[in-house]
Parts: sequence; C-alpha cells; structure tokens
Amino acid sequence: MLDIARADSAAFASPDGVDIANHLIDESGLRVGFARRRGRGAGINPSGRYEPFARSTFDDGWNSLEDLPAFKTEVQVEKPKTIITRNASPDISFDRSINPYRGCEHGCVYCFARPSHAYMGLSPGLDFEAKLFAKPNAAKLLEQELAKPGYQVRSIAIGTNTDPYQPIEKRYGLMREILEVLEAANHPVGIVTKSALVTRDIDILSRMAKKGLARVALSVTTMDRRLARAMEPRAATPEKRLDAIRALSDAGIPTMVMTAPIIPGLTDSEIERLLEAAATAGAREAGYVLLRLPLEVSPLFKDWLLRHYPDRYRHVLSLLRSMRDGKDYDAEWGKRMRGTGPYAHQIKRRFDLATKRLGLNLDRQPLRTDLFTPPLGSGVQLSLL
Repeated sequence: MLDIARADSAAFASPDGVDIANHLIDESGLRVGFARRRGRGAGINPSGRYEPFARSTFDDGWNSLEDLPAFKTEVQVEKPKTIITRNASPDISFDRSINPYRGCEHGCVYCFARPSHAYMGLSPGLDFEAKLFAKPNAAKLLEQELAKPGYQVRSIAIGTNTDPYQPIEKRYGLMREILEVLEAANHPVGIVTKSALVTRDIDILSRMAKKGLARVALSVTTMDRRLARAMEPRAATPEKRLDAIRALSDAGIPTMVMTAPIIPGLTDSEIERLLEAAATAGAREAGYVLLRLPLEVSPLFKDWLLRHYPDRYRHVLSLLRSMRDGKDYDAEWGKRMRGTGPYAHQIKRRFDLATKRLGLNLDRQPLRTDLFTPPLGSGVQLSLL
C-alpha cells in the first residue's frame, strides 16, 4: 500500500489529471483491508451498476472493521434452462460457447468478464472471485440441446468468459461431465484455461484429438512469478501452465498459447520470451489480445495498478490510451482485441515476427464437424414417431 502521508502528489499525477494520492484517499471507502482480501486480485468491492444503492466500508471509530470476516469462496447452484450461449460477434472465431460456472476464483484483476456479475446483483470486484455459481445440470442440458432436431454442428468454445478449470472444478467436476457428452457425440470443442487441472482430462481430450475434435489453449500472461501472483492470484503458476502445454502436446492434443492480455508497459516486453517458452513446450499455435478495460474493469485495474505498481501507473495508461483513441477502452468490433495506432502496430509486428521465427501458426487445421452423432442418452426425450 502506498503511504499517503509521504506520497508526492505532483510525482504521481495521472495522465487524466487525477491526483493518485487523492484518488487513494477518495476511494478508501471502497477499499477492502488486506487481511480480508488476502489471496484475491481485486482490492475493492463496489456495488453493481444496476443496484439502487451504493455501499462502502469505513471505520466508525470503534475498530469494527477488524471484526469483518475475510472473503471466502461461496458457491451457489444455478439451474439455467439452456447451456449453450450463442453470439454473432464478427471478430471472434466461434459462434457458441459453454460456461459451466459464473464468476471465477482465479481472481485475474483484468478479467473482462467481471462486469457480468452485476447482472446477478453482485459486485464485479471481490464478489466476482468469491461469490461463484455452478451449473450442475450443464452436461444434461448439453445432451438435450445437441439432440434437438436441426442442430447445426460448429465447434463449441469453453473458457471464453470464466475458466472451466478454476479451483472449484475439483469439487464439482462439471467440465469432465461436459467433455464426456461431447466425446460421445463426436462434437468438436476448443478450450481456453489458465489452469493445469486441464491435464486431468487428457484421457478424453487425447481420444477426441485423434479424431480432430479437440484443441486446448493455455493463457500465459507473464513469466514473472511475482507479477503473476499479484495479477492472477489463484491461477496456476506460469511454469505449471507451460508444463500443461507440454503434457497436452505429448498426448497428441493440439495446443495453443494465448499471450493474453498483453499489458503495455507491464508485460509487453515478454512477448518473445513467452512465445519461445510455449513453442519449446510443444505449442503449435499462438494468439494474443490487448488489455481490455470495459465498464467496472477499468477502476478495478487502476486500483490494482496503484497498489502494486504506482510508479508505472502513468506510463501503462498512457500507452493503453494511445491504442484506444485516448480512452481506457474502445468496444468497437475490429478494434477491441488489438487496438490501433503505432504502438498497437508494433506489438502486432513483434508477435508476427516471433511466431514466424518459431514456426507457430503454420498449419491451422479446423476441427471436424462431420463425425457428429446426436445423443440418445437418458437426458434426451425420444421422438414419438
């Protein structure tokens, strides 16, 4: 924590004219004490944007803050009516996805999915990583949806919103159940994760990969263990993610590394190093996404940056805004993933040169869709005719 009493306001003036020392003081009502948020990514827990009241914590003089409990992971059961989510976004490669969990215990402070917790009446801050939802009927719903007449087969993406292999997967096993349904139906799947737990399912994934039905991407943001621990507190260490790439690749499963997000002024210097490490581990493909700060993610990330890297605050935001038309974020399709301008072009050029040198992205084979067989399991209603 920056010592406000000794902070030099002039030295820490932010590029948007907001004095950092004053920002820390003004936001102190939202900041949660270290003991309560230990092991978490977010440092604040603001009310969701749809709530009629905003709540903040402050010391009333009775030292009552010390009596508040730490943020412990709580899991509620959610029973949706459907499990496949569809999208029509022109700048992503899939049109359907599955999220067996809502919220993510990994606690990545930059996670673009955090704002979705506001729809549940919860905070995109600490609530997002501590108040989670599991969908135990996910596999049954998937079986029913795949069996519907007229279902058109395309690859299903899993891990695009929250990580399917986050720590609570060890308890619920929803991802393995989903893979069992997909394997039985010969349905293609692409997985993105930050967890080494994905290696638990190598048996299923390797069988699917032999048929051209499975691909796995590991997201590796940095090789700096200290930075990773602060930024992604409950995700696997960078070394374990690389070990997972190696294990998956050795099992014949096509693997990809996502150097995502690239944070200018903080992790962009590691692009080549990350790609080299992943290629050595066996990754065949690589991709990247520029840091995205939609809605509540912007103040959460800024607060994190002020706590952990106050000396880089101005530089990081200045570079980011140079790629976002002067804003923290630009949601326009075609721009939101990569940004624009000279610095964004430089990042893309470095990435392209490194992947070419390492032989990545040379042979991208689409997952097969011609093997699909509609399920006829217990969760499927049989036709009367």
